[in-house]
Amino acid sequence: MESSYEPSGPQRRASQYHKGKKMKRTIHGVVLAILLLVSANASARTTIHYLDVANIFSNPEYASRLEGVSFYFGNTSYPEPVRIIGERRTSQKTNAFNKSDIEACEWVMLSALLRMHSAAVNAGANAVVNIQSNFKNNLFVSDTQYSCGAGGIMAGVALIGTLAVIE
Repeated sequence: MESSYEPSGPQRRASQYHKGKKMKRTIHGVVLAILLLVSANASARTTIHYLDVANIFSNPEYASRLEGVSFYFGNTSYPEPVRIIGERRTSQKTNAFNKSDIEACEWVMLSALLRMHSAAVNAGANAVVNIQSNFKNNLFVSDTQYSCGAGGIMAGVALIGTLAVIE
């Protein structure tokens, strides 16, 4: 006599529930693996851009947020300081997803300049002089440009500058 037992009622529903739960876990695992692979490839790219500082200060929205503090890049001459307060560093990152590298770099440069601006105001300075880019500890000195690292997910700018009071 051959016995073929088929669960019925609540037992059958429980069995189907567990099979469905296992299938969901498998699908979630596959989706997670794909996302990890895609994000690893996207974040692996870091392109160094050398962009004009003038683009930040010529944007009226950005420039208005930086008023009250003068910024002097590289070896640009500036008035004799009444007082040197000291060196400040900032390293800022921003989400670069769905932005061009240039858009992300300009946005993160504004963030870095706002940090320098805030440090100057809090210290009683009205200028940041000798500003240099220092992305990933690679010093870049220019009177007109800054360096920015941009990837598929993040963009970053690092600056070093000296806070000063000038006339």
